[in-house]
Amino acid sequence: MKKIVAYIKETYDELVHKVSWPTYSELTNSAVVVLYASLLIALVVFAMDFCFQNLMENVVYPN
Repeated sequence: MKKIVAYIKETYDELVHKVSWPTYSELTNSAVVVLYASLLIALVVFAMDFCFQNLMENVVYPN
């Protein structure tokens, strides 16, 4: 039981005193970067899907 209590105390001490938490502006900047990257990747996948769909409908399996 002493090991568990020591583990919890050390964990709390590390989280409170040793971890450098990001500021609000750093956090929002990171969130914006992730948002733009996600949108860019989604647009690339959409474009690839659109091109492949047209290729399949018009070249490989025309009506």
